[in-house]
Amino acid sequence: MSDQQTLAMLEKRRIEAGILKHVYDTLKASHGAEVAKRAIADSVRASAMEQAGQMAAAVGGKTSMQTFIDRQELWTRGGALETELKEKSETRYRYNVTRCKYAEMYREMGLGEIGHLLSCQRDGTFCEGYDKRLTLKRTQTIMQGASHCDFDYTFDKDGDKDGKP
Repeated sequence: MSDQQTLAMLEKRRIEAGILKHVYDTLKASHGAEVAKRAIADSVRASAMEQAGQMAAAVGGKTSMQTFIDRQELWTRGGALETELKEKSETRYRYNVTRCKYAEMYREMGLGEIGHLLSCQRDGTFCEGYDKRLTLKRTQTIMQGASHCDFDYTFDKDGDKDGKP
């Protein structure tokens, strides 16, 4: 299936959030907010790792910064993210997100308190599942009240793909 035939990530996240909202509310009522947040965080992390592995497999395991960048269209489709590119090379990809419809959507759904767990935490976790040589440094997100999200991806093309010493 081509990327053009794949559902935009914003729509996938809307569907997932609609289900996870009920799980979160149920767990929060029965076990408290911290347990509910941890369960959501752990579940979303596992989902991100699985999705990243599938995307790495889709490029035949020949992952690189460019194959990673090529997949970004799924997250930005339909204007889901407004970005300002800072740097793009074989080893570095830096940009700021100045508008995030994911954050807007979670707030509209009443999920603002866990929106960072539903989307933002996925970004670094995705790197782990896609290629261990890819890392993300981010100091702030719109979801948690900042004016913009600062993404700084680095790719160690000489490192071990499996993250082994």
